[in-house]
Amino acid sequence: MVLTVNDRKRSGPKPFRQSEYQRQEDANAPGLAARKAAAKLLAAVIDAKTSLDGLTDHDNGHPQFKALDMRDRSLVRAILATALRYRRTIDNLISARLEKALPANATALSHILHVAAAQILFLDIPDSAAVDIAVTHAKSDPRTGRFSGLVNGVLRSLARGKAEELPAMLAETGDAPEWFRARLVSGYGADTAKKILTAHRLEAPVDFTVKSDPEAWAEKLGGIVLPTGSVRVERLAANVPELPGFDEGEWWVQDAAAALPARLFGDVSGLHVADLCAAPGGKTAQLALAGARVTAIDSSKNRLARLEKNLQRLGLTAATVQADILRYEPEELFDAVLLDAPCSSTGTVRRHPDVPWTKSPADIEKLADLQQRLLARAVTLVRPGGRIVFSNCSLDPLEGEALYEAFLAATPGVAADPVKPGEVAGADAFLTPQGTLRTTPADMDMGRPEVSGLDGFFAARLTRIG
Repeated sequence: MVLTVNDRKRSGPKPFRQSEYQRQEDANAPGLAARKAAAKLLAAVIDAKTSLDGLTDHDNGHPQFKALDMRDRSLVRAILATALRYRRTIDNLISARLEKALPANATALSHILHVAAAQILFLDIPDSAAVDIAVTHAKSDPRTGRFSGLVNGVLRSLARGKAEELPAMLAETGDAPEWFRARLVSGYGADTAKKILTAHRLEAPVDFTVKSDPEAWAEKLGGIVLPTGSVRVERLAANVPELPGFDEGEWWVQDAAAALPARLFGDVSGLHVADLCAAPGGKTAQLALAGARVTAIDSSKNRLARLEKNLQRLGLTAATVQADILRYEPEELFDAVLLDAPCSSTGTVRRHPDVPWTKSPADIEKLADLQQRLLARAVTLVRPGGRIVFSNCSLDPLEGEALYEAFLAATPGVAADPVKPGEVAGADAFLTPQGTLRTTPADMDMGRPEVSGLDGFFAARLTRIG
């Protein structure tokens, strides 16, 4: 069935106009509010480049999201995550069913189709229900009402053809904006880029940093112990605060890659260590647990309050300072400084599938400039002979390898401090020839894709020599 946007001839009958009664009836259709919210939030991500986490925050999120009950909120998040993870695949399968591309201003129609297609292709929702609600949704919106027939035809065709067409489309499609795919290919080569993009389609497992006895906690939490010592759980049996050990402060949620930078300092017992850009505090907790005297610095009062609350639960202590790092003046220089810098977060796409669609190359360039300035400042905060660890959760070499090499070449009084094989348990596979650390979602094969991989991270160690 070939369909076109112009599915009603101008010389044909006038478009059906719903009565107010019919509109009210449609507005009360079961499940419609959740799908409307999903389409509205998808538009905010794609068209306005708005963070998905912010939109779906239970306290401060989008009003349409907050108006839903918790079950429908979970459904909306599942639909959005799926629609973003498979956006190119969905778009290609929809486009194959259109005689002409949708008009550039038909974004509302596009989002309705994507929300329904995500359910039909990937979620455990009956095809008929997804189609019917999408048609009702289209009819309820003056911008899309005349296209309800197109919505019905496209989605029913999609449901009929998915078993045959979907596997081939997944095999040939990189589900990311072209700029993002191109930068991955440039940085990692075509094969690794494809593996990273494939991993991005999967929901990330949950990793825990435990205070002690990871084997015991893996058994209690229903997970496995990773080579780096983190405990990984594929799917949580309950909400995080309801899990065993939460109230006792025996662990905290922290991706396995994010747990590596703090370990690059080696033995920090008794040292005064600054954790810059510290909130929410996972690395602060690691350093405090290892015996360091930690000063956690962050520019956000609210984020520092969250850090303090996390430390209180864990039974750990650190001094906290609200300050702009570029203007921060400590009373004394630190023995070591950790800078986990603000970045594009392109290493966290498995957890945040909106990132490739809300960021741009220009954003990466601006963030790389900020990181360079923060790193220059971090060097001045450590005593001569002290170590600096620089890290971020970006996959882009402009924020990692290239920045590090340019910084070393341009900055007197600082030297590379390469990480040697065997220094950090389980990390040898991530060491580069330069002694830096690089992880990607294509790394750490644990036998099944669902429990393999880790966030994309870059980390490097330097020493102040003057």
